[in-house]
Amino acid sequence: MVADLSQLVKAYDVRGVVPDQWDEPLSELFGAAFVQVTEADAIVIGHDMRPSSPGLAAAFARGAAARGADVTLIGLCSTDQLYYASGALDLPGAMFTASHNPARYNGIKMCRAGAAPVGQDTGLTEIRTLVENWSTDGAPVQAPTTPGTITERDTLTDYAAHLLGLVDLSAIRPLKVVVDAGNGMGGHTVPTVFAGLPVDLVPMYFELDGTFPNHEANPLDPKNILDLQARVLAEGADLGLAFDGDADRCFVVDERGSGVSPSAITALVAARELARNGGEGIVIHNLITSWSVPEVIRENGGTPVRTRVGHSFIKAEMAEHGAIFGGEHSAHYYFRDFWNADTGMLAALHVLAALGGGDAPLSELLAQYDRYTGSGEINSTVDDQTGRLTAIKAAYGDRDDITFDELDGLTATSMDWWFNVRASNTEPLLRLNVEARDEKTLAAVRDEVLTLIRA
Repeated sequence: MVADLSQLVKAYDVRGVVPDQWDEPLSELFGAAFVQVTEADAIVIGHDMRPSSPGLAAAFARGAAARGADVTLIGLCSTDQLYYASGALDLPGAMFTASHNPARYNGIKMCRAGAAPVGQDTGLTEIRTLVENWSTDGAPVQAPTTPGTITERDTLTDYAAHLLGLVDLSAIRPLKVVVDAGNGMGGHTVPTVFAGLPVDLVPMYFELDGTFPNHEANPLDPKNILDLQARVLAEGADLGLAFDGDADRCFVVDERGSGVSPSAITALVAARELARNGGEGIVIHNLITSWSVPEVIRENGGTPVRTRVGHSFIKAEMAEHGAIFGGEHSAHYYFRDFWNADTGMLAALHVLAALGGGDAPLSELLAQYDRYTGSGEINSTVDDQTGRLTAIKAAYGDRDDITFDELDGLTATSMDWWFNVRASNTEPLLRLNVEARDEKTLAAVRDEVLTLIRA
């Protein structure tokens, strides 16, 4: 019987429970299918600290090598370190991680050479079809095929050097920085990247532990940065940084212990990257980032391009437009000089450079980039996602002061607010984001839309 992988293969990655939804034999098939679809004669593989990651990565490597591809294993790494390896070595890559999901989950983020994304429209559908067809009898033997080699290589030092070459930190003032790695891969990368900087590093939860004993490694959930906020205040630190499980996302806390909107970080980095590129260039932002983002981009000479949510989509837009930078509401930050891939670490270095280059505290520095009030993402479990979206549009459809678009879910925009409601790619959820010019308007719109969602 052919396996149904619809619950495992998502829009832009593979993610599910191990071993209930997938295991090492299935990972081996993914390795073989990945090589067949990408036509790669060599690939690079990395993995996070989850208990199942080394075995799944090794199985994927066996499947790839059996198809004739030479495999370079870089071992424990962050997702952006895998993207670095894919870019620097010019090889397709696979990263074994489930990011911030609970310990029983694992997944694969795949890319072509140069960290180009593999999503539903760029090879993932074909990979899924092959694995489903091979699930009963295994991948067919290709003869004559000489098995590829499997070798190991450490890329951490080179990754750190590449990032530090993209941001001038030579003249920053000493900074005290608390970093919460959430027992994820930030505990592996931060010590090396920060090693030569004038930074008094206060580490939190740097022990690599894929069971996440202290808190979920998802800094977008406010409860997961409470420890960091308290520690920033207790230490009198200049700022705090929180990384997610695979350390490709970075969330910032200011000196007051307040969480900083990823949109404000997007605007800050956009301004810096535009200045670095002579005051011109295209910057990508997804449709859930703040109104502040396109405003700041235009004010600094750039051209904003609005796109849907998701790293594969952002990367595709980056490549199509030759964009210099891209940012998402979820604290993913993409750089042309990092093969259009996302790296929270590089965004963090930009924040350190901006803060360390002046005397103002972070809250004051960022005030110019944080102009509106936002709800953050509010999730609701909904059985009939399409029906709820239709009902929401109908409820607002007869108002002349509102415009709609359906680039990604449903976005409604008025003079004083906007909201977006979109379906999750991975769960039976509708995700609501609202922004307004003041708190009172925000609360009214948020509550009104949530009533419709949860009706």
